[in-house]
Formats: sequence, C-alpha cells, structure tokens
Amino acid sequence: MELIANYGPWLLALGVICAFFMAWGIGANDVANAMGTSVGSRALTMKQAIVIAIIFEFAGAILAGGDVTSTVRKGILDQTALADSPDLLVLGMLSSLLAAGTWLLIASMRGWPVSTTHSIIGALIGFALAGLSSDAVNWSKVSTIVASWVVSPVLAATFSFLLYVSVRKLVLDAPDQVVAAKRYIPFYIFLVGFLIAMVTLLKGLKNTGMALDFGFDDKFMNALPLGVLIGVLVALVGAQLLKRVNFSKNPEKDNMESLFAVLMVFTAMAMAFAHGSNDVANAIGPLAAIVSVVSSGGEVAQKSAIPIWVLLLGGAGIVIGLATYGYKVMGTIGRKITELTPSRGFAAELGAATTVVFASSSGLPISTTHTLVGAVLGVGLARGTSHLNFGVVGKIVTSWLVTLPAGAFFSIVFFFLFKAIFLG
Repeated sequence: MELIANYGPWLLALGVICAFFMAWGIGANDVANAMGTSVGSRALTMKQAIVIAIIFEFAGAILAGGDVTSTVRKGILDQTALADSPDLLVLGMLSSLLAAGTWLLIASMRGWPVSTTHSIIGALIGFALAGLSSDAVNWSKVSTIVASWVVSPVLAATFSFLLYVSVRKLVLDAPDQVVAAKRYIPFYIFLVGFLIAMVTLLKGLKNTGMALDFGFDDKFMNALPLGVLIGVLVALVGAQLLKRVNFSKNPEKDNMESLFAVLMVFTAMAMAFAHGSNDVANAIGPLAAIVSVVSSGGEVAQKSAIPIWVLLLGGAGIVIGLATYGYKVMGTIGRKITELTPSRGFAAELGAATTVVFASSSGLPISTTHTLVGAVLGVGLARGTSHLNFGVVGKIVTSWLVTLPAGAFFSIVFFFLFKAIFLG
C-alpha cells in the first residue's frame, strides 16, 4: 500500500508509457502479419493495407474492445496470490508490459511474426516466478498455449491447402475459366460472407455484450443462422455483380486473379476488426489493472473496468505501430515464405478465418499469428515443397519457441529493476 500512496501518479504515468509501447509492438508485429498476405499478393498496396488496418483495427479496439477485462490475462496467474499484494501487482503489470513490448520490438526489427498473446503471457510468468512463486502460475493453462504452437498452423495449413487446391482445379485450371468463374465463384463469395460474419460475431463482437439468442446453448450455434443468412445474401449479390464483369477486356487469368483480390479485401477487413477487438486487451488489460489499483488506493479487483481513454490509447498505439514499422513483418509473411498471388492470398486468408471460427466453436487454443503463417505455408505446400523458403520458416518457428522464455526473461529483469527503484 505504501508504494501506491507514495508513487501512485508516477506508476500510472509509467503504466501509460509501457502500455502504449506494448500496443505499438502489437501494431508493428501482429497486425502487420495479418495484412501481409494482402500486400504480398499485391491485392493491396502497402499504403492501402495500412489504411484498412488502421480503420478496422481501431474500430475493433474502440467499439468492441470491451469495457471490463480480467486483472490477469488468460487466467495464467492465481488471482488469490495477488489479492493482498497491490504493490507487487502494479510492479508486475509494469514489468510485463515493458517486457512484452521489448520482445515485440526485437522480433519486429528482425521481421519475425510472433504472438503478442504469448509475449504477454511469457512476461506474466516471469513476473510470477520473480515476485510470487512457481505455484502462482496456472501451468495447465500454459500447456494449452504450448499446444497452440501445433494446433494453429496445422489447422490453418490444412484449410488453406484445400481451399487453394479447389480454386486451382475448379477455376484457374478449368478449360473455360469464364464459365467456371460464374459457376463456382459465388460459392467462394458465400464462404467469404459466412466466415466474415462468423469471425465478427464470435470474435469481433464478443466483448460488446451483444448476445445472439436463437434458442441454442452453444455460442457457435447461436451465431450460425445469422452467419448462413449473411453468407447467402452476399453470394446472391456477388453472383449478380459477377454477371456484369466484362471478361473480354483482359486475359482470363488476370480477370480471375482480380476477382480474388477483391474478395481478399473483405476478409482482411474482418480479420483486422476481430484482431483489434481481441488483442488490444494484451496491452490495455494490464494497464486497466494498474489504473484500478492506483485509483482505489490499493484495492485489487478480479475484474477491472476499462476507461475509454485506455481503449483510445491502445487503439492509437496499435495503428501507429503498424504505420511506422509494420512493413518488416508484412514483408516476411507476404513475400519471404512463398510467392503469393491474389488467389493464393485469398485461400490463405480464408483458411485463417476458417481456423478462427472452427477454434472458437470447439474451444481449441490458437494464435492468430501462428494461424496466418500456417495458412501461407498451406498455400505454398499446395504448389509443392520447392515453393517454400524453409530457411525463413525455420527462423519463424524458432522465434515462436523463444517467445515465452524471452518474455519471461525480460519481465524478471524489469521486475527487479522496478523493485529496486521503488521499494529499495
């Protein structure tokens, strides 16, 4: 309590700086890899991707970022171990934010797409080991995170592989591409509409309190009727627009690729909105806990209300991070793993969206970053292993393995540094 009484305003100011730094890292790394497929396939220019991401990430963070967050993210730490230790909680959240932000900065400078969720979780584990005890860590939760290293990329690679193979066989390699496009592309338009709706309903709006109720206990089944309806409506509109396309102006294959490029833009918007609504909490959750403890004079709550200015801070940090340094990770995802075209990028983004929906409905642990990388790998595998850059893939996988321990290491260092400064 003495720490809060003596240094409350200073701790709050530090929390704002560290949270902004962490949000900047989310923009530079996580958001960048989400838009990398669009840029790498040339469906969008770098500037267009940044503008779209800024609009939809910021909208997701502000409109659907939630008004309440758990004091400790993802149930990684035992809440009871912190109930009587407000001083340690504040120092721990500061250390965790600074540690996760530092690792994201290093990874972004190297062009490594890493998980921001894993970064903050590794940092929280480091704080627990340094400031509490190993018993304060929920190791069973950690094991589910480790499982996501395999589950996320494998699922996404499988879905993207199948999607691209179907696109190639049904449309791109068809004897008459125009006839094939008019026959099959409405089905892909349906998938885009359906999956965009499901991603938005299951992930993008889950923090708003907007509950759908069609009489089902399961959240996926409640979202499914509306998702199907939206998919059908989008497909009907798309089929009508498809009839107006003049396929005689350009070579057929260029026309096909341009159609898939348009579809990619919509999937990119939905993924950006869902990402902004979910992952902004990695930066603002710990800050909300600091604000709650300092403003209450030392009371530790299980849940912390998120003031609007904290949401704005997180959203601003994300978009500035993307705009200033996102090009590094975008380049890795979009150009260095495998060569992407709009049809391949479309399959990768739709495969990633399918994975998010599937995981949300079944409770599987996934990482957005690992999902998108796996999706790009799946598209590359559909063309043969010779089309994959295994050197780059190896570096990416290594960075995934290092993320948890790196976050923990930096958090331990910063925790002892803050403890020496404020507690002597």
